[in-house]
Amino acid sequence: MKIEINGIVYPIEITYKNNKNMYLRIKDGPRIEITAPMRTPSRTINKFIEENIDHIAKNVIKKEQLKNKKSGKFEYLGHYYDILYTGKYGITLTDTVAYIGQNTNIDNWYKKEAKEMFKEYYDECFKYFREANLKPDLKIRKMKSKWGVCNVTNNTITLNQELIKLEPACLEYVIFHELSHLKHPNHSKDFWSLVEKYVPNYKQIRKSMKNV
Repeated sequence: MKIEINGIVYPIEITYKNNKNMYLRIKDGPRIEITAPMRTPSRTINKFIEENIDHIAKNVIKKEQLKNKKSGKFEYLGHYYDILYTGKYGITLTDTVAYIGQNTNIDNWYKKEAKEMFKEYYDECFKYFREANLKPDLKIRKMKSKWGVCNVTNNTITLNQELIKLEPACLEYVIFHELSHLKHPNHSKDFWSLVEKYVPNYKQIRKSMKNV
């Protein structure tokens, strides 16, 4: 037997025992277990489920939320969301909850969001950057120890995909940081002065990023 709750189909495990009454339990997983007396007809069990459908749905959702809280939070643009898995594909965000389809590839979702947003920010930042005429190609990939890389030889700037999880101000800072390397391929005083020209509060942003 099965039951659908919030678009997710949950199997119902039925065990027959020498009981006088029928019992319902919502286990971790979540799993739905029903213990019924021997030779209980299917229609009686179905009626029992129908009579307890609100109780089942309420407690299954509680189990899902508890499971997701244990597994962490969903991060996006500096916000943290509680995770609730659904049977629908994709990711939908509310003020506090990320509804994630069980078959959704979260990394691919981040990659798509980063590709669109990073390009938009990069193009906008370069419009204001007066120290370079030739616009470097933009690349995006995951990096373990750097938020961004400027390769002057290949004329490319690479941004860490993980920036999609931080506040947009962090992304903007990293872009101007890497663009500044086009003029100063070091971390000299002149370099930081150039960064500060475009991101006056860069020190506070850098400090916040160190805690990530």
